[in-house]
Amino acid sequence: MRRRKTYQPVDLSALRLISIGERRHKVRLEDLAVPAAPEAGLAEFFESLPSTPVTSALRELALAMAQAAKKDAPVVIAFGGHVVKCGLGPVITDLMERGIVTAVATHGAGAIHDLELAFHGETSEDPALSMRDGLFGMVEETAGYLNDAARLGRHRGMGQAIGDLINEDPNDFPHADKSVLAAASRLDCTATVHVALGADTVHMHPEADGAAIGEAALLDFRKLCAVVADMADGVWLNVGSAVILPEVFMKAYTVAANLGAKLDRMVTANLDQIQHYRPRENVLARPTQRGLALTGHHELLLPLLRHLVLLEMASE
Repeated sequence: MRRRKTYQPVDLSALRLISIGERRHKVRLEDLAVPAAPEAGLAEFFESLPSTPVTSALRELALAMAQAAKKDAPVVIAFGGHVVKCGLGPVITDLMERGIVTAVATHGAGAIHDLELAFHGETSEDPALSMRDGLFGMVEETAGYLNDAARLGRHRGMGQAIGDLINEDPNDFPHADKSVLAAASRLDCTATVHVALGADTVHMHPEADGAAIGEAALLDFRKLCAVVADMADGVWLNVGSAVILPEVFMKAYTVAANLGAKLDRMVTANLDQIQHYRPRENVLARPTQRGLALTGHHELLLPLLRHLVLLEMASE
């Protein structure tokens, strides 16, 4: 039988003590917030923030985006559907119009919400109200437009086809100015849509053409590979996609690296309400030593980031 050990209390009088001046500290007085005056502008507001890993990451990302824009390097925003539903399409469009964001990527849900805002001015149904009676996703206009775009996209890609479709008919799309994909088409920015067949409501409709959707989405993937291959000094932001876009980015990065692209200087960021596994690994950790995580609500983080980028662009 194993013998049990008997322990006596430790004699604490033998402990080695040090002065607080010898200890290293993570927080200093100069790191504390300095509350801004009520009438202060946003530049002063940003200066008033405490110095923490979060605020440092926000500043570093804004600086990286501004530097990339000045070097004419790609800045890409890969956005999920919730980003559109939070009303942030105009923020992304503004960054494209200013020449800061040069390409956008989304998945099927992002494209659906973007398109519905453009033609109807409203989006995002409540599945709890429509699933049980089988009407969830059964809107014919959305499916008609997106499945038309898939056929058009065989030779131009899904993202460009959707943007072109919106811009070509102002009568059918009275709110085209609210569409990120339409803005990309108008501004000649690369826009790609990465579809998971069966994941989007429009795939339930009889006119859905799997071959057309597949060809258009595959062409977009190859376009994205070309964008990533050019990102030696670029910035990739994953905003609000937990699975599809981080996986697509990982594959596009691998293709670019396989073809000889040197991407070790690329800056990546993940902005989301929760830091999920795939964005953390596929976007932040594996591709680069400069991966920045910002956790919070899109409707606060993205506008703050935009304004900080503009301040960085203006400071020289």
